[in-house]
Amino acid sequence: MPKNVRLVKNITAAIFSLLVLSGCATSPYVAPVASKPPLDLPGIYHKVEKGQTLWRISRMYGVDLQELTRINRIADSTSIEVGQRILIPNQLRNMVEVIKYADGDDFIWPVRGRVVSSFGQTVNNMINKGIRIAPYESKDVVASRSGKVVFLSDNFAGLGKTIILDHGDGFFTVYALSSEVFIKPGDSVKRGSVIARITGLGRAGDLHFEIRKGHLPQNPIFYLP
Repeated sequence: MPKNVRLVKNITAAIFSLLVLSGCATSPYVAPVASKPPLDLPGIYHKVEKGQTLWRISRMYGVDLQELTRINRIADSTSIEVGQRILIPNQLRNMVEVIKYADGDDFIWPVRGRVVSSFGQTVNNMINKGIRIAPYESKDVVASRSGKVVFLSDNFAGLGKTIILDHGDGFFTVYALSSEVFIKPGDSVKRGSVIARITGLGRAGDLHFEIRKGHLPQNPIFYLP
């Protein structure tokens, strides 16, 4: 067996085990506890610009994303808006060095549509560890970020056909309920390239999408523009 094929199979098995242990959509999720920021908390305020996400802002200042959501009391169902002021803790204005990131490092929507089930929402006695998107028009599913296909299943955990991409920096994206799949394990895909297409109607026509840091589910709304 070629070495690269064995590597892909080993990675696929590891990802499968990881998701089984952590639960793709059924095990309890504990949201970060929001607290009012202390009045004497050292820091500066960042004014949100068009196209910026919480994830990009957290990387610009080297601050943990979960810390930003906690300090700024941002709920799991909340997206930031242009002009909004975000407190960046433990930073002094004359010490801040803003880092520029290429647009290609960011995540994009896998399909344009309406979010019908939010992160952390309970649906049929299950905790949603991603978001469910009902497409507006196009039902093509694209890679949210460039990466490698490390997992593909015809029906994983009752979610239907499931794709997992490894983005090489500890982040993974999960795409489920797709009806047609155009990639295979081991393929490298570019951000925005079509990897699947939804052919179902009603709930069967929705996409379940997750962003994971390691095995921990993240709120996709904080990463998507």
